[in-house]
Amino acid sequence: MAVFRIEKTRDYTVMSNHHLRNAGLSLKSKGLLSMMLSLPEDWNYTTRGLAKICKEGTDSIGSALKELEHAGYIVRNRLRDSKGKIVDVEYVIYETPHPPDTGQPCEDEPDTACPDTENPDMDKINAQKFESAFYANPDLRSVRPPEEKKEPAPAALDLEALVEQLRKSPELANTLAALLSATPGSK
Repeated sequence: MAVFRIEKTRDYTVMSNHHLRNAGLSLKSKGLLSMMLSLPEDWNYTTRGLAKICKEGTDSIGSALKELEHAGYIVRNRLRDSKGKIVDVEYVIYETPHPPDTGQPCEDEPDTACPDTENPDMDKINAQKFESAFYANPDLRSVRPPEEKKEPAPAALDLEALVEQLRKSPELANTLAALLSATPGSK
């Protein structure tokens, strides 16, 4: 087979052959990654933006992006606002696969070799169980959850009344003075 080469003076892209020779990637993913690597850095890398310059639709591009993400060629960072709502997605595109960032939540299978054994917040779970049982059974509507024990608030200190009592009782004033002088850290 003949190969025709042209002189490359402008409007061409230099990229690694790694993804092109990766037998684990579909041809669709290889082509999409090649196209993404040829676009300028300030390009809007959304599925809709890519669909506008490709024949494929957003679903096809989305599946290719997921394949590239699982292979490590793309890292997707979800950007959230102060309330935790996702407001944008940032893509980092690599010519060779990179291992996933451990700071991000994992979307793979759970770790069955070393599972997380910490108990969830049982008070919240018990409250949810009570609430669902309460609304499901009319006989339970007279039952109330146990009240939390509250410690009584300390009595407000009336300094004027205390000073008046100390003036009337010199013995009380002397006892208080002796206690205060015996307290460590007092002068």
